[in-house]
Amino acid sequence: MSEKWDLRFLRLAREVATWSKDRSTQVGAVIVADDKTPGPYGYNGFPRGLDDDLEARHERPSKYRWTEHAERNAIYNAARIGMTLKGCTMYVTHISCVDCARAIVQVGITRVVVDASSLEEPGFADRWSEDARITKEMLEEAGVVFALVEVPKESAE
Repeated sequence: MSEKWDLRFLRLAREVATWSKDRSTQVGAVIVADDKTPGPYGYNGFPRGLDDDLEARHERPSKYRWTEHAERNAIYNAARIGMTLKGCTMYVTHISCVDCARAIVQVGITRVVVDASSLEEPGFADRWSEDARITKEMLEEAGVVFALVEVPKESAE
């Protein structure tokens, strides 16, 4: 896809991320078919039906047991509607953890586009740098194209 479309879908992923109730990092993911049709999306949050207002569930390390990542939520949403993801592109606001990278590879997503500005977020790189390294290696080895795209702060496209 062209850079114009990459920017559009990354901005959409940023919007989806705002729906997350995570108090430290809001992540959004949008899956798009070859023909630029946006499909399922996901944000990081608790599974359906769980009480996400309980403070203790938002504290590290406990929150990691309660929270599902945006990428897998988007994949699960595709499964709920019976959509195959083979050949699709995933747009995500942050680089994926290794668990999400494995899911991306397994469902046949062929391209992952990440908002490059997320790498500058304080604390995020500290917590996820080792996962980011392995994720890039895993995606490359599996033949999944990985792209970092800089999204301008004020973009009218």
